[in-house]
Amino acid sequence: MSAPPASLRLSIDADALAANWRALDAMSGKARAAAAVKADCYGLGVDNCVPVLRDAGCDTFFVAHWGEAAAVLRHVAPEQVAVLHGPITNADCAYARASGAVPVINSLEQAARWTASGGGRCHLMVDTGINRLGIAASEAGDPRIAALDIDILMSHLASADEDVPTNPRQLAALRAVAPVIAHRRLSLANSAGIALGAEYALDLTRPGLALYGGVPRAELAGVIKPVGKVSAAIIQTRTLAAGDGVGYNAAFVAPAPMKVGTVSMGYADGFLRCRGPGNAFSHQGRALPILGKVSMDMIVVDLTAAPDLGEGDWIDVPWDIADAAQQSAVSPYEMITTIGPRLRRS
Repeated sequence: MSAPPASLRLSIDADALAANWRALDAMSGKARAAAAVKADCYGLGVDNCVPVLRDAGCDTFFVAHWGEAAAVLRHVAPEQVAVLHGPITNADCAYARASGAVPVINSLEQAARWTASGGGRCHLMVDTGINRLGIAASEAGDPRIAALDIDILMSHLASADEDVPTNPRQLAALRAVAPVIAHRRLSLANSAGIALGAEYALDLTRPGLALYGGVPRAELAGVIKPVGKVSAAIIQTRTLAAGDGVGYNAAFVAPAPMKVGTVSMGYADGFLRCRGPGNAFSHQGRALPILGKVSMDMIVVDLTAAPDLGEGDWIDVPWDIADAAQQSAVSPYEMITTIGPRLRRS
């Protein structure tokens, strides 16, 4: 027997998602925009997003883990999927060969491992200053790199969301190493990097957050459209008496009789406790302030402005990525990717 409908909804605006990719592709100039679809498309769901991006014209998709590749491979050709963490083990190499997904080589050891498994098309990450993954520029002439069939030679910007000297230094470092390593395409810019200007676009850009509605630089404001919308059902209403406390530690005490509703939403859905104070849900433009503390699966809201609402009615959850991130004291990347599987499955 199938489960009944969920009391949460994550709605994806497919037109907005497609428009975001097209806008970022256009901003990339002569370069082509790929799509970072790791972390289940930044929390919005691979099955929701990848077909939309594919149909909009995207033909290169990046995931982080090998375990993320299968979901994307259901929607696009194997050669279009790249795995950023690379072949860490021989099992990774075997999976790459069986699935057709393309490894991003990040070290001399990975290069040797890939070649020993049979070699073939791959991508290569060069570290130009972020010091996470990638070979050092000094390793560019190593025979293990020369043995690779490299399609995309890439690096990653450390501070593209800021106007700092690091950005042009990294661009210069990648351009300096490029003639030493045989490759077909060059890539550096993420979402924020696209907004730095045409010189950063090179042959391929790799937007992530901006595809899904995040605005990492001011230049993207007004260009990027919100993609995700969240709503939740009221699962019970009650009338409080003056002096009644709400939720853990009675953080809110009713000053007078008032109607309230308990909403099916909480931590596991990416709505953290720190987002409660001063925040509100809404219904048809009517604000429904959050009362007391957000708990694991439930939030209590004030229904004074909407006394007609009752059990089973749906209300809108505030989900502007930048605002929600600030309220949660996290980065927009953290905020959107902490959407839990319960909400993604709704």
